[in-house]
Amino acid sequence: MGKRKRYLSRRPTSKKSLNQAPGTVTYVGSKETVETKLDIIDYNTTSYERFTSDSIEDAFKFEEENNVTWFNIDGLNNTGAITKLGKYYELHPLIIEDIVNTNQRPKIDEYQDYFFIVAKMLYRNKEGTLENEHISIVLGKNYVLSFQEAGGDVFDGVRQRLAGAKGRIRSRGADYLAFALLDAIVDNYFIVLEEISDKIEDIEERLLSVEPNDDITFEIQELKKTMLRIRRAVFPLREVVSRLEKVDGGLIDEQTVHYIRDLYDHILQVSENIEVYREMSWGLMDMYMTTISHKMNEVMKVLTIMASIFIPLTFLAGIYGMNFKYMPELDWEYGYPTLLIIMLLLFIGMMIYFKRKHWL
Repeated sequence: MGKRKRYLSRRPTSKKSLNQAPGTVTYVGSKETVETKLDIIDYNTTSYERFTSDSIEDAFKFEEENNVTWFNIDGLNNTGAITKLGKYYELHPLIIEDIVNTNQRPKIDEYQDYFFIVAKMLYRNKEGTLENEHISIVLGKNYVLSFQEAGGDVFDGVRQRLAGAKGRIRSRGADYLAFALLDAIVDNYFIVLEEISDKIEDIEERLLSVEPNDDITFEIQELKKTMLRIRRAVFPLREVVSRLEKVDGGLIDEQTVHYIRDLYDHILQVSENIEVYREMSWGLMDMYMTTISHKMNEVMKVLTIMASIFIPLTFLAGIYGMNFKYMPELDWEYGYPTLLIIMLLLFIGMMIYFKRKHWL
């Protein structure tokens, strides 16, 4: 479809891609058994049509220039179908290679007739696990191709707006649809970060209110790993959105650029929140160590006070426990109760002293 304008530096990101010629289409991911599904939405201002298919060839039937067509492909392990679709739309072999490589970092590549965008989609699956899914978007003149590793995404809001003709999405071109998809991804970042914030607050309350244990340390370590994954997914997207705002070539309408600028503001806000929560997650471990140290200090304080109380008592008991023959107090009738009274008074006096010093 055209000669490429710019290409970012690339490097192998998996053992599967090592020692292979550039452009070799090899699936790099963890979902080997996902069937390839095609979800097609074709629309304009007055019409809307949607259907699903298992055949990639169904994507070749939509050539109406007055319509915008969104092809969403689930399942990247079927490299033959992805390659066939890429050839039909004349995608560069390196683009097809990056589509099926889920280790690819977020980026944007510019070609004469289309843009290629890689992003990371964060969402909670049905089991509550945080998914970090690789998603590729190809923006053409009147079409958008989106590739996902498996079913499940954050685009339901976009689909509902298309179906109900809500907002301006049906009256705009493919560039606005691509913006809407990226906007949905970024909006879901806020939801994920809000859950992270609640998790941090929960751990903080537990650190201050209950006895710290190994379970809390495990949760803190998992939280730190999660924040690192989120940071790696989000931070490169800032450059992607920034470059998307400045591209030329006629694929991005001037009106859409204004919305992309707003999207860039959102991604900056997300990045700032990530840095804040990342610092807070690292601070949780310091709080944990401080709590442990405080508990240890409390124990040591009690032991020290007990030792301080018994030192003078032990001293007196040691003196009168010596086996010397000439100790006048040993023959005194009231020597034993007198010694006990002295030891009791010492004990009471030291307790009063410690209390006044607020050590007890």
